[in-house]
Amino acid sequence: MIRFLVAACALLPAASGCEAESGGYPESGFASVDKVDVHMHLYGEMPAFASQAKADGFRALTINVNYRDFPAIVEQQRDGAALARAYPERIAFAATFDAAGSTEPGWLEGVKRKLDASFAEGAVAVKFWKDIGMQHRDADGRAVMIDDASFDPLFDWLEKRGVPVLGHQGEPRNAWLALEEMTIRGDRAYFAEHPQYHMAGRKDWPTYEEQIAARDRMLAKHPRLTFVGVHLASLEWDVDRIAQFLRANPNASVDLAARLSHLQLQASRDRHKVRNFFIEFQDRILYGSDYARGDGQSDAEFAAEAHTGWLADWRFLAGGGELRSEEFDAPFRGLALPREVIDKVYGKNARRIFPTAWRGGTGSRP
Repeated sequence: MIRFLVAACALLPAASGCEAESGGYPESGFASVDKVDVHMHLYGEMPAFASQAKADGFRALTINVNYRDFPAIVEQQRDGAALARAYPERIAFAATFDAAGSTEPGWLEGVKRKLDASFAEGAVAVKFWKDIGMQHRDADGRAVMIDDASFDPLFDWLEKRGVPVLGHQGEPRNAWLALEEMTIRGDRAYFAEHPQYHMAGRKDWPTYEEQIAARDRMLAKHPRLTFVGVHLASLEWDVDRIAQFLRANPNASVDLAARLSHLQLQASRDRHKVRNFFIEFQDRILYGSDYARGDGQSDAEFAAEAHTGWLADWRFLAGGGELRSEEFDAPFRGLALPREVIDKVYGKNARRIFPTAWRGGTGSRP
């Protein structure tokens, strides 16, 4: 579900901080900035969405995921490739694979064949999902983690081809807390509805810190891999931890998808710190929403929701007024980021990391 900000700017005088800080964009500049949402889940025919994205100045990366709440991988592959063909300057797609059986003979060759087919259809990246570490076990019953040796040849193969990897390892730290202790209402709702990923008090799967450590060990083994830690690399609760991750992994970036509320909560306590985080790592942060077309949702309904959500996120990143969120109670102010930071977070970084996307050609690598 898409949750939105409520802005107080319309009720406040210009001196309140709603106007752009020095060097920033005005909130009204939203549609004039060429933007990329690097984390969406789009299915079916979507002319209304494509039209809305164009009007809002957005391009999109739709990401395939081996997730039971979404269509089967083969359907996501079909729809992602079709959308990229229909709107080559507006939509690109990322492929994925089934990680089950990764320690068994023949698994790697099968995955490579399927990914090769995805690249031939234009895929510009590959998603590694949280099922690695939170769902699959080996023949001895141990959780298969992202740093398992069975994945090393796949990472080496992708690195050699220059294919970016999108990594969702672990979950928000809230997943390891009791529902009533979670800091964000959306997390509370999600884990109540998806108890298989609610880890509080469970000993049958690795801890939060073990999930993060496995991801970091994988990156240490593959330092030249182009890696995007989606969902703020599952370090959403503390900008200092995200900064530590980025400093330790110079080829890694992070996206904001479905975790902006965690930064807003931190901004309610220390706006200056969150703003400085964006400025320091302006070359390593990508805008993403994680908006997904729901089962049975019309193209027009989704387009309207995406538009409203995109505007709300813009108010936080580009605006400077007082805001409120449905996710927690405290008010906070927009960050009013400088123009050069907005331009990078909203577009330049994405076009650098995914150079074959949104050009009208295929995304296959030699």
